[in-house]
Amino acid sequence: MYAVVDIETTGAYAAANGITEISVYVFDGQKIIEQFETLVNPGQPIPYYIQSMTGITDKMVATAPRFEEVAEKVFSLLHDKIFVAHNVSFDYSFVKSHLKQSGFELNTKKLCTVRMGRKIFPGLPSYSLGNLCRSLGITIYDRHRAGGDAEATVKVLQQLIENDNDDHIQKSLQRNSKDAILPPNVPKEHFEQLPYTPGVYYFHNAKGKVVYVGKATNIRYRVNSHFSNNSESRQKQNFMQHVYSISYQSCATELMACILESAEIKKRWPVFNSSQKRWEDTYGIYMYEDQKGYLRLAIDKNRKRLNPVYTFHYLVDGHAILRKLIRDYNLCPKLCFLQKDPGSCEGIEDGYCKGACEQAESTAAYNERVINAATSLRRQPTFAIIDAGLNGDDNSWILVEKGNFYGMGYIPASEGAKDILKLKEYLTQYRENSFIRNLVHGYAARFPQKIIHLGI
Repeated sequence: MYAVVDIETTGAYAAANGITEISVYVFDGQKIIEQFETLVNPGQPIPYYIQSMTGITDKMVATAPRFEEVAEKVFSLLHDKIFVAHNVSFDYSFVKSHLKQSGFELNTKKLCTVRMGRKIFPGLPSYSLGNLCRSLGITIYDRHRAGGDAEATVKVLQQLIENDNDDHIQKSLQRNSKDAILPPNVPKEHFEQLPYTPGVYYFHNAKGKVVYVGKATNIRYRVNSHFSNNSESRQKQNFMQHVYSISYQSCATELMACILESAEIKKRWPVFNSSQKRWEDTYGIYMYEDQKGYLRLAIDKNRKRLNPVYTFHYLVDGHAILRKLIRDYNLCPKLCFLQKDPGSCEGIEDGYCKGACEQAESTAAYNERVINAATSLRRQPTFAIIDAGLNGDDNSWILVEKGNFYGMGYIPASEGAKDILKLKEYLTQYRENSFIRNLVHGYAARFPQKIIHLGI
């Protein structure tokens, strides 16, 4: 027995929105057994664009029952049936959430007429309810109202049952089937091809554009987790409605997956990613000689035609580096612009500044230490992190050149490339960011046994 459901709501996800109308048709596969339909007071204003689409206004629902008043009736119609809807995860998430708030726990099998339409009637131009009905010769009365859309979905289901020569409906209802949890527009084959390896996965919209990038130690398990939970969140509903395909790129190690994810997010700027999606100004430490002949170190944004001694992405990192240089090389905090007040020099008081700010030290002596400090920054190490490869006959290599992440790739185990130019032929270069730099240097510090130092 099927319960064909359609709802109208105040928004796209159940966690923060209400139901304004619900319609349920109990259908045995041949005829309608029972029907229930009502407007619902959502307890919140209906956005104007939704009022315009559905025709349901705040005035219409003002005297309608709240969901908890009809929850028992709705539950009695649904609890022992197969829950059917067009894009079933959307309707099910709302109804299950609102029933739970009313004290009822819904746990039924689900059937999505979008997914079944793709399987039983392949090759149609579109599987939206309106277009699918047009292709099947079904007339929808009262479009974008729960009763009209639910009645049309019943007619779609009837045609699906009559034309299901390969038992797609029964197969989708089996316990291990992914049809009930995957986004309605994603082919099941896209999930079945996902490997159990580390890597990066991509969710694409209807036009093929990447809308989300994620990394995983096990790609298949991680993608499955996005859809198999009962989350009512905005993110899950966005995925369910807007994801049309899934692709992936395997990586040999979790570290490589983390690097690739960060590089791809910065490159593609996917609409549904939030973490790591911020612009990073690149700063530098610059050296110049002032009017009195003293060399100065200063932090500024990177500028064309100027060569910084060292670059970084966040001011806090630059200040930490400069403070360390001041201490290690007995430099003056005033001449390095870390002390800007007119008071006495903190470096002199603490004993590490030798008085260059008061011209008590010669330019030659002070400048020598500044040059040594700058040289130490330029002498960042060049090394590679070597780990397991993808196929057993290769190794993964991550190259850091003069302290900056260069790229990564795979080299045949027999090669053992140590020449920097030859090594780069095997690697894919990626644009560095502060997350990747900190990730790589932190990993190298924790696992020195995986490091090979290289000469330039």
